[in-house]
Amino acid sequence: MTGVAEVAAPAGPDLLALDRAAQDLLFRAARTANTFTAEPVTDAQIAAVHDLIRYGPTALNGQPLRVLLVRSAAARARLLPHVSAGNRAKTAAAPLVAVLAADVDFHRRLPELFPHRPEAGRWLADRAERLAQARFNATLQAGYFLLGVRAAGLAAGPMAGFDAAGVRGEFFPDGRHEVLLLVNIGRPGPDAWHDRLPRLSAEEVIRTV
Repeated sequence: MTGVAEVAAPAGPDLLALDRAAQDLLFRAARTANTFTAEPVTDAQIAAVHDLIRYGPTALNGQPLRVLLVRSAAARARLLPHVSAGNRAKTAAAPLVAVLAADVDFHRRLPELFPHRPEAGRWLADRAERLAQARFNATLQAGYFLLGVRAAGLAAGPMAGFDAAGVRGEFFPDGRHEVLLLVNIGRPGPDAWHDRLPRLSAEEVIRTV
């Protein structure tokens, strides 16, 4: 069983380079899962996800996303009080929970990651500006991460319903990280999907000037 639900492929010529199966795995048939089986998600699977998604673009190649895997019962017990009531049961039952955070001090790695402009770190000396950059680019990477989880044949359940300050204080007490998202990860269980909600058409979203 994969992390996808069956949908009909669109009719007509395919203008995308990915084959239909890959398109469906990543987008059309993939869904946000709300229940999971007990099958574990391994460190090797998550490492494979990261090895794929790390090539997604970020400003200055800064790569501020940091991923904390909450596995142990003790760590889950620390996390759950900060999760909203509506998300708590599925977070308790998910095989793996990832906390996605932005490293506000990502600029320290810029001499290594953006070597043709070794002075780039100095452009972000102001913490407020650096925080904005870190949050924006780590959010981009969070999107890549969700697609990477789908590419591994797993289902993801991203959640914003939690106390970010509480999770930050519990797991990132150094003050260096901003918590962005919780993601439940695993194989979808029974009744994993809500009905698919409408999507806007290209005509409603795209305009040409």
